[in-house]
Amino acid sequence: MPFKRFNRTFQTPEFKRFRHRFLSPRLWLRGVVFWGGSIGVGLAAVLFALGAEKAEHYHRLLLELSPYLPLLITPLGLGAVTWLTQRFFAGAQGSGIPQTIAALERAQIRDRVLSLRIAFGKILLTLVGLSCGASVGREGPTVQIGAAIMHSLGRLVRFSRVQAANGLILAGGAAGVAAAFNTPLAGIVFAIEEMSRSSFQHRTNGTILTGVILAGITSIALLGNRPYFGHTGAALPLDQAWIAVLLCGGACGLLGGLFARMLIAMSRGLPGRPGELARAHPVAFAALCGFVLAIIGLVSGSTVYGTGYTEARHILEASGQLPAEYGILKFLATLVSYASGIPGGIFAPSLAVGAGFGLNLAEIMPYAPVGAVVLLAMVAYFAGVVQAPITAFVIVMEMTDNHEMVLPLMATAMIATGVSRLVCPRPLYRTLAERFLTFIPAPPAKEPAPEKAAH
Repeated sequence: MPFKRFNRTFQTPEFKRFRHRFLSPRLWLRGVVFWGGSIGVGLAAVLFALGAEKAEHYHRLLLELSPYLPLLITPLGLGAVTWLTQRFFAGAQGSGIPQTIAALERAQIRDRVLSLRIAFGKILLTLVGLSCGASVGREGPTVQIGAAIMHSLGRLVRFSRVQAANGLILAGGAAGVAAAFNTPLAGIVFAIEEMSRSSFQHRTNGTILTGVILAGITSIALLGNRPYFGHTGAALPLDQAWIAVLLCGGACGLLGGLFARMLIAMSRGLPGRPGELARAHPVAFAALCGFVLAIIGLVSGSTVYGTGYTEARHILEASGQLPAEYGILKFLATLVSYASGIPGGIFAPSLAVGAGFGLNLAEIMPYAPVGAVVLLAMVAYFAGVVQAPITAFVIVMEMTDNHEMVLPLMATAMIATGVSRLVCPRPLYRTLAERFLTFIPAPPAKEPAPEKAAH
C-alpha cells in the first residue's frame, strides 16, 4: 500500500507539471546551452577587446614610422574593408545595434544578420578598420556579436517560441554591452531602454539578467574589474553643479543630436556627387573617406584615430596634451568613418568626443573642477547621440568608478536627451533599424488555400 500511494503521487497532475517545468531533460539542455552561450559572449567580447587594443597598438607603430603613412594606409584599408563587407559579410556594416533591433522586429531576417559568419566578419573587419586608423568603437559590434551567438545557439536547441527567441537576442545584446564596457548594470539598462522599447516582456527579465551576469563574470575573470577610463574622484559642489549641468547638458546634447541627425541623413543617401559616388562606387567612396580621415588625423596630431579610450582617459586624468580642437576633430573623424560604411560602432568615439568638448567647456567654467565638467560633457554628448539617458549616465558612472557624480550625471543626461530631441526628433538606432529594414523586402504573404468544391 505505501508503494502504491507513493506511485500515485508521481501520477498526479501537480507532479507532472513540476516534472515538465523543472525535470525535463530538454529544459535542462536549453539551460546549459544558454549558460554556455552567455559565457561565450563574454569570452568573445574579451577577445574582441584585446584584439582592438592590439589593432590600435599596430596603428601607433605605423604612426611612429611616419605620421603621413595614413594618407596611404587608411584609404586602402577602408576601401578593402568595404569590399570585403559587401562581398562576403553583407549585414555586418555599421554599428550592429540597428541590425539587432531590426532582427527583433522581423524574425525572417535573423539568420541573415545574426549568424556566426556575420559575427566573425564583424570582429575581423572592425579590427582591420582600427588597425588602419578608423574612428570606430567595438561596443556596438559586440551587441550584434552577442545576439548572433545566442540566436545561433537558440536555433541549435530549437527555441521555437517567438518570445523565447526574442529573449535570447536581447540577452545576447545586453551581455555584449556588459562585457564590452565591463559594466554589468549598463547591459541590463541598455537592453530595456534602447533595444526593446516596444517589445520588452517581463518574462525576459531573468533571461537578460542571467546572460549579463555570466558574461560580466567572464569578462571580469579574464580582464579584471578595471574601469576603462580609470578611477576618478571628481566631484561637483552643489552650489555650482546646476551651472555645469545646464551648460554641458544643453551644449553637448545639442551637438550629440546634430551628430545623430547627420547619421540618419547619411543613411538615406548623401546628396550630390558624393552620393552618386557612394551608390555607384562604394569601395572608391570608402577610400576617399579614408583619405579625408587621414587629413583630419594630420591636423589633429594623430589623436583622432581609433576608439578614443586613451585620449578620453588622458583628458580625465589630465595626463596628456591634446589639441584644443580635439572634440570637433574627433566628431568629424567619427562622422567620416561611419559614412564609409565599414563595420564599427560609435559608443567609445562618442564618449571621447564628449570628453573633448568637456575640455573646452571647462575653460569657461574655471570655478568647476575640470574632471567633473569632462564627465558631465561625456554623458551629455553620449545621451544626445543615443537618446537613452539612463544608459548614458550608468555607462559613464561605471566606466569611471565614480559614484559621487550620480545626481549631476543623471540630471545632465536628461537635459541632453531633451535638447537632442529638438534637433533629432527620432532616436538614432531605431530609425537606422527602420532604414535597414527598408532595404530588405518583406517575405511574400501566403496565398489562401483554394476552397474545395462542395459535393
